[in-house]
Amino acid sequence: MSTAPKPIALPVIALPVTAVTCLEDRAHIERAAVFDLEAGVQRLRLGPVSALAVDRTLHAELTADHPATVLDVRIVRTWTPRGPQPPTVDDSALRHRAHILEEERLAQEQRRDRLHARLDLLGRLATDLLREIREGAGSGETEGPRWSRELDRVDAERDTYGEELRTVEARLAALAVELGEVQRAMDLAEEEPAELVGHVELTVEAAVAGPARLRLSHLTPCALWRPAYRAVLDGDSLTLETDAMVWQRTGEDWSDVRLTLSTARSALATDPPRLGEDRLTLKDRSAAERRTLDVELREEETGDLGPAPVLGLPGVDDGGEARVLRSPTPVSVPGDGRAHRVPLSVFTTAASSEYACSPEMSPLVTQVVRFDNLSGHALLAGPVDLCRGSGFSGRGTLDFTAPGAPVELAFGSCDDYRVARHAEESRDTAGITQRTVVTRTVRLHLSRFSAPGEQGERVVVLRERIPVSEVSAVEIRLHKDSCSPPPDVVDAEGIARWDVPLPPGSRRTVTLVYEMSASAKVTGL
Repeated sequence: MSTAPKPIALPVIALPVTAVTCLEDRAHIERAAVFDLEAGVQRLRLGPVSALAVDRTLHAELTADHPATVLDVRIVRTWTPRGPQPPTVDDSALRHRAHILEEERLAQEQRRDRLHARLDLLGRLATDLLREIREGAGSGETEGPRWSRELDRVDAERDTYGEELRTVEARLAALAVELGEVQRAMDLAEEEPAELVGHVELTVEAAVAGPARLRLSHLTPCALWRPAYRAVLDGDSLTLETDAMVWQRTGEDWSDVRLTLSTARSALATDPPRLGEDRLTLKDRSAAERRTLDVELREEETGDLGPAPVLGLPGVDDGGEARVLRSPTPVSVPGDGRAHRVPLSVFTTAASSEYACSPEMSPLVTQVVRFDNLSGHALLAGPVDLCRGSGFSGRGTLDFTAPGAPVELAFGSCDDYRVARHAEESRDTAGITQRTVVTRTVRLHLSRFSAPGEQGERVVVLRERIPVSEVSAVEIRLHKDSCSPPPDVVDAEGIARWDVPLPPGSRRTVTLVYEMSASAKVTGL
């Protein structure tokens, strides 16, 4: 009768992670190992590696200075039960309770063993004392008081420790009952999963024996990164720190790896979108449409191109071009799924401050800081922690900024300013031309509340918008004579600007007057 030979267990060669390229929603892992090869064809087992590794992206190559060829490489996954370990903060209350009961049971069992040892010692002591009494009485010795005193002391200690032993055994019985109930509840409510472990099986053919270096790479999910910043304002200078928030739960830790951060989206399809047919048709206007012109007031937001806002964790805004950032030093990222901050770059530059307010949008006066991007790389869109003289002052958002381009950051509102806005509107119709004239008057009341002893005036930039007409039938005219004071600048988008100097404890009122006139055939104004 013959039995099948058991498979030979191959020794496992360590295959640590040496470099990681973290993409927007996955990571490219590089590993390296040095081992001795024998002449001929042989199979090696390396690992352990993350069981989440994508098989089709597995690539292995040996160094060119050794005459060897990789014949096959694959990932073999096995289920192994998890060893006992203390619960973590993510575990359930039942598991925490079971851990506490196990620790208490172990302590009570140790105490019970100590009490048994003490009672055994007292029992031997009582036996020796009785033998001494028997031998002393036989030889004519009479030490009755001492013998009685020693017997009473031994009996008292045996009673005391016996009572403690009964208390410990009762507590152990209660712990066994409660622990059994907790275990049954855990069996019904939870399932202890086995751990999936992956190893790389490598088949190579070497012409001669000798050491060889292996480089292996693959993709793995459950890893992502997002940019984050910290801006520190100190007078006329600003320090901007660029960091990367890295999350990974690939099943293994990244220890002292070369970290590269990329905005490439390898999962997106490369096929161009299909073009649909779009037909444009012309038709004659009716008589009613020729006599009237329908207009409406609408809000238009001016801004740069960028990704559409989404709920949850936003994507990386790279300006439409894949960007690559590198950590200057090796980093370690545990595989716990939590956010870990990785420093990338830091620079200090001169900055200019402006106290700005748009009363139509908000009555707050905000400190706006402007500076140039001197980091040497593009600043991707992300949150920024704002710090100034008093420490952390809030959190803002940094938009995508090219290298060397200007940057604007709002450092929060100033509590010593108050702005009130009042708007009035009057409507009139000219008798001959039948034109509709709408006159709007906007008054802005600005106050500065200063602390005692504060000196020096501060310039506050006020901005108020004026409608901009897109048709010749509607005209917008600014009454500079009625404005007090007239705006310093009115740009092409209709934004009027005033630079208002405010000494400590002063008040100013700014008045803006403009009119909208439309011909008789205009409706909807």
